[in-house]
Amino acid sequence: MTLGLLTPEYPHVLCGACGGIGSSVQNSARALVEQGHRVIVFVYGQTSTQILDDQGVQLHLIQSKSYRFAGWYFYRKHIQQYVNACVLTEKIQLLEAPDWTGITAFMNLKAPLVIRFHGTDAYFCHLEGRRQKLKNFMLEKWAMRRAIGFSTPTNFAAEITKYIFRIKKKPIVTIPNGIALSQFTNPNPEEFEEGLILYFGTLIRKKGVFELLEIFNKVLQKHPTARLLLVGADAPDIQSGADSTWSELQKNTAPAVLKQIQYAGKVPYAQMQAHILQAQLCVLPSLAETQGMVTLEAMAMQKPVLTSNFGWSSELITHGQSGFLLNPKHHTEFAACICELLANPARCLQIGLQAKTQVQLHFDSLKLAQQTATFYATQLKKSC
Repeated sequence: MTLGLLTPEYPHVLCGACGGIGSSVQNSARALVEQGHRVIVFVYGQTSTQILDDQGVQLHLIQSKSYRFAGWYFYRKHIQQYVNACVLTEKIQLLEAPDWTGITAFMNLKAPLVIRFHGTDAYFCHLEGRRQKLKNFMLEKWAMRRAIGFSTPTNFAAEITKYIFRIKKKPIVTIPNGIALSQFTNPNPEEFEEGLILYFGTLIRKKGVFELLEIFNKVLQKHPTARLLLVGADAPDIQSGADSTWSELQKNTAPAVLKQIQYAGKVPYAQMQAHILQAQLCVLPSLAETQGMVTLEAMAMQKPVLTSNFGWSSELITHGQSGFLLNPKHHTEFAACICELLANPARCLQIGLQAKTQVQLHFDSLKLAQQTATFYATQLKKSC
């Protein structure tokens, strides 16, 4: 098949900031190419328009544009025009787009469209208990009406999205986001810095970073030499209105605790992997995800992961075997689990090995690409 994937982000040096959506799209696209499909990825919201190659994936960067009025509409029409031209010249058979912001609302695309539930604004507002702007909800709902089918990385994300948007007739198929196992290796899992706790991801309230500092404060009461490394881009804090979440975290943390915390900011992924190898364990207490790519990456590198005990995480980790599922708001319980692992390096190795096995069995991007291709083929038959 010849497939087109639309995305707001992609992990390429010429693209802007990238998170879990981008890495999951890249993993899927490369795996599909390896299995003989042609894949064209359209990355909108970029600083320039150009065509690149990413290990066989044809990568189209679509430049951002400014409009005096209704930019949300006219930029969508610009993307539509660009993608439709490629549909005709490249003979694209099927398009996939994300649900975020309803980017395909008001687009009249010349190929059948499926939407993948990476997480709508409505989804995250629902999980965080925030009100959503009506315009955003309507754009996301309208985009879903134009899709012939949906895929989702977790059953949890499927059920919540189905409830929010009252999806009844169109199929929702669960296909987890996978990772390229060859890129996440740890030849010496017994080598790490004892006492080093790693958080990596955007510094934003919904990722549980405020809870994390409360938890770490309690860890220091039992392990005063423990260290916390934060890695990831800073972001505005939606609750306080501050421009920097890191600044807000510092305001609310005692100086003695801050001395044991290092914030490295956003780093290239090669450097990120070095930080994962260095850590004794990873703590990812997110309050809102659809799946959580960073969890899988840490597990693949044989690190014990402590994460939230919310719906999506139970589809990644078996509690007490391949990681730990805990409520980030229960600070004492969460800290106690961290302390137990810090005191028992052998237990860390045991959990890390089981975590790696879990990823190999269920989240190999090559295996999941076969499921994705089958899903696409089924949707194509339905559209004929």
